[in-house]
Amino acid sequence: MFSTLELTLILLGAAVLGVVVFRMLHLPPMLGYLSVGILIGPHALGLAEDSETTHRLAEFGVVFLMFSIGLEFSLPKLMAMRRAVFGLGLAQVVVTIAAALGIGWLASAVLPDYFNIDWRAGFALGGALAMSSTAIVSKLLTERLELESEHGRRIISVLLFQDLALVPLLILVPALAAPADIGPTLMWAGAKAVAVLIVLLFFGQRLLRGWFRIVVQRRSQELFMLNLLLITLGAAWITEMAGLSLALGAFVAGMLISETEYRHQVEEDIKPFRDVLLGLFFITIGMLLNIRLVLENWWLVLLLLVIPLLLKFGLIALLARAFGATAGVAIRTGLGLAQAGEFGFVLLNQAGGLKLVDPFLIQLILASMVLSMLLAPFIINKMDAIALKLSANEWMMQSVALTQIAARTMNVQGHVIVAGFGRSGQSLAKLLEEEGIGYQALDLDPERVHEARAAGASVSYGDASRRESLVAAGINRAAVLVITYADTPSALKLLHHAHEIAPGVPVIVRSYDDTDIEKLLAGGAAEVVPEAIEGSLMLASHALLLLGVPLRKVVHRVQAARGERYASLRGYFHGSTSHTDEGDHLNLRLHSVSLGERARAAGRPLSELKLHELGAEVTAIRRGKNRIAVMSATVLEAGDIVVLRGDTEGIARAEARLLGA
Repeated sequence: MFSTLELTLILLGAAVLGVVVFRMLHLPPMLGYLSVGILIGPHALGLAEDSETTHRLAEFGVVFLMFSIGLEFSLPKLMAMRRAVFGLGLAQVVVTIAAALGIGWLASAVLPDYFNIDWRAGFALGGALAMSSTAIVSKLLTERLELESEHGRRIISVLLFQDLALVPLLILVPALAAPADIGPTLMWAGAKAVAVLIVLLFFGQRLLRGWFRIVVQRRSQELFMLNLLLITLGAAWITEMAGLSLALGAFVAGMLISETEYRHQVEEDIKPFRDVLLGLFFITIGMLLNIRLVLENWWLVLLLLVIPLLLKFGLIALLARAFGATAGVAIRTGLGLAQAGEFGFVLLNQAGGLKLVDPFLIQLILASMVLSMLLAPFIINKMDAIALKLSANEWMMQSVALTQIAARTMNVQGHVIVAGFGRSGQSLAKLLEEEGIGYQALDLDPERVHEARAAGASVSYGDASRRESLVAAGINRAAVLVITYADTPSALKLLHHAHEIAPGVPVIVRSYDDTDIEKLLAGGAAEVVPEAIEGSLMLASHALLLLGVPLRKVVHRVQAARGERYASLRGYFHGSTSHTDEGDHLNLRLHSVSLGERARAAGRPLSELKLHELGAEVTAIRRGKNRIAVMSATVLEAGDIVVLRGDTEGIARAEARLLGA
């Protein structure tokens, strides 16, 4: 129907449109690829055919994905997480496959006209059902800042084992489809796998490091990239020649490179190939879906959607509970892993190609898997509310945690709330301690909180982006709130809650660069500190010193640059060319003044108030949720929050003039 070029253009055009739409909806691009595949596939608009070309492109996508997973395969990492990975992860995969075998037998007995599932098909379907979406779940947990939470770590551990379990499943499923006796077939497949792995791991490890060193010494990015593609596809070809899957070879190649010093460079270089080809894989999966068949059997699709979701959620929650998780953590772990996964499509596609499963049933399961992945973002975003409803102890545990935070800040005034206790948060806390300033830090990493508290740090386990945590930390009595992690969506959420609860408390936000400065300032940040710019200032200062520029001049240059960028620092460096003592400038501070209905300044422009004559300067004005431009003609209104900068006496005089005292 279409030439190869025309088909490629259709796939690329559809992929771009799909990703744009789903990005605008703040949904994972993978769902966009699946939806686009359904739309342009032979069962809908018919713009693209389910051909050998598209299948080959899709297979390469899986190859590069498995290569990336191999890069993440680290023995030290696995040993650190061994209980969760090989305990909870192994139990989840085994129990899910066993449950699928039992349900397959039951479905064949109850609905023989629709389901004809023998134990081999049940095993293949169980393997597909056991998989969850690494791409969707890890992205959502990252956005919610829950990767280091207790349930986040359990979810990631299970996902890691699922990725590893795919390798033996890709060997076992073809062996099950062999018409000969299953025992010898499995033994022969296992022997080939072991032999190939020994060759690749033993000889490959020795050859690879030396060969990479030769390639890197040529100092050619093009040669490095060509070599990387050769190793990835070459290892995949070796395993295919041995009667195993392409994906297995790619996984081993990634695992070999992960032990070298070139791992991070390889990971960055392979990412574009992986993402593009994986996108085409999901498009081809969507193309397999027969919409008409699904609509005609909607009740079966709904059944195959609801039952696996509930079954998987229940099994994982129970297993997590058995491995020591609290009820709330177990529920969140089950909800995070209940959906289908990308590797489920790989196994389902393999089972269909080997005629293990009836094509009619493949269509129904495929539709239910796509729907479960579409539902995943909504389920994960509501996991806290669901956990609170399902667990009677969850309310109590959260209340206890909030009470502990509140107890530590009950008698504290004018303290600093530190959101996030990573490296930046800990550095800030150390400086505050040296200055004798009280602080209360909130962090979601239980191990970090435990160790820091044991060392005497004033940190509690809590989510700073929740209203309840901010209230418990005493934001109404705090002097400043500092967001030490660089995550704009979370920071905007935190800013919204902070200004609703305590609009007079200034908020300082960390960001990666200056891309989101305007967005964060509009969200209510008193100041935004982009770490990329701070890093460039330090680089510039060291370079100037090495070039012979006097230290005083370098310091003044950096101070002037900071003064231009940060509103709260402007004025600190007046008269920087003079040699007078700068101690007076360092006494400047910020102070927020809330204008009531009877405030003298309400209804008057800034020019009339002449606050600068009193030794204070207006650096920001907030009106509701908006930041108002500071100009001489700006008319103040009742309810405005005016941020002043000056020394103690100047601020006191300016506040008195604003309020009419």
